[in-house]
Amino acid sequence: MSYSVLFVCLGNICRSPMAEAVFRDKAGKAGLRDLTIDSAGTGDWHIGKPPHAGTRGVLDTNRISYEGMRARQLKREDGEKFDLIVAMDTNNERDIRSVIGSDSRAKVIRFLSLVPEKGLDDVPDPYYTGNFDEVFEMVGEGCDRLIDRIVDRKQ
Repeated sequence: MSYSVLFVCLGNICRSPMAEAVFRDKAGKAGLRDLTIDSAGTGDWHIGKPPHAGTRGVLDTNRISYEGMRARQLKREDGEKFDLIVAMDTNNERDIRSVIGSDSRAKVIRFLSLVPEKGLDDVPDPYYTGNFDEVFEMVGEGCDRLIDRIVDRKQ
């Protein structure tokens, strides 16, 4: 059974590519091979650019590959292509729903709904905060929970 996940943030250079890379790494280690994993941004400012230097740095430190990743903008057809679209914050969630439309087959959730005990709605944007390590920790926890959900779904 294949399953597809799209992580979405504002510019697709910080949070969503970090989540894509971490999730891809964790899914591989969990033996989940039948997944499509991608990321996108709601804005178009960074299309074609690699992940932000801060994201690359934290991924390098943790030996997680981001090879070949380039920013792209969310498209309406992503709502049909993906099973799950994961918004990194409340504004992203609103924008995703606006782009893909209400008749989309994709389920849309906020990333931190996977980690409710954090007591936060939004993953802070390290483009503005500079705290890539904090975001990496949140992303790791959320990706672990998402792996658990997918494994449970397959059983």
